[in-house]
Amino acid sequence: MRVEFDRDTCIGMFQCVAEWDGFEKDTDAGKAVLVDGEEVDEDVIAREVPDGEELDAKFSARSCPVDAITVYDDDGEQLVP
Repeated sequence: MRVEFDRDTCIGMFQCVAEWDGFEKDTDAGKAVLVDGEEVDEDVIAREVPDGEELDAKFSARSCPVDAITVYDDDGEQLVP
């Protein structure tokens, strides 16, 4: 499973941080940070979801009020949102 995070879209509500340890607060920038992510496109950060953290990653994506987080299965099919 893979998660992609559009940092430009993020408005810093930090609900994703409450749902999954894969996100942290960057209070200086007022945006979340995808921990251990790599930039795959301008302002789009991605990483693999560790085994056992899939449900938390999905909850973090669903909690984002601006849909800045997208979760894909191993075949590349979009799961959330």
